Amino acid sequence: MRAFDSAYTLRGFLMGLVAMTLLVTASNILVQYPINDFLTFGALTYPACFLVTDLCTRALGAQQARRVVLAGFAVAVLLSLVLATPRIALASGAAFLTAQLLDVFIFDRLRRAAWWQAPLLSSFLASAIDTALFFGLAFWGTTVPWVTLGLGDYGVKVALALVMLIPFRALIALIPDRQAVRS
Repeated sequence: MRAFDSAYTLRGFLMGLVAMTLLVTASNILVQYPINDFLTFGALTYPACFLVTDLCTRALGAQQARRVVLAGFAVAVLLSLVLATPRIALASGAAFLTAQLLDVFIFDRLRRAAWWQAPLLSSFLASAIDTALFFGLAFWGTTVPWVTLGLGDYGVKVALALVMLIPFRALIALIPDRQAVRS
């Protein structure tokens, strides 16, 4: 059982790391391209990071999910320094790390509630922190309409958090809850 647990954990960690790295890097590139005064293309990809974090927390436990967040943070910031502007990369890193660790904390505390409460509430709260930190750090003092972009971004994150409940519900049938297994 121990060998299976280690292989399961390593596979889950690597899958989470790859997904997180791809999503954050793509979002850091896409946030530089506005759709309109209220939205960038990055708003359409980044919310999936919360789904990845919630699935990692469920499948691997909070400690391993935090490791996925930390490793994803390091790799994504390095890639973003090359593929996006340094200011975007650093703002993204600070916002990502703070918001994703908050997401793990909230999800882990609410995981025994109704199936939808932990992913929805953790995403709503962590997205608010992420949005405020990212847009404030990335665009404050520039001509970019960062307040309106931030409001539009948060609105999309809330809407996508609701939509992400569908794949979350489908995937939890396939992914055992780490806390339930240990109890």
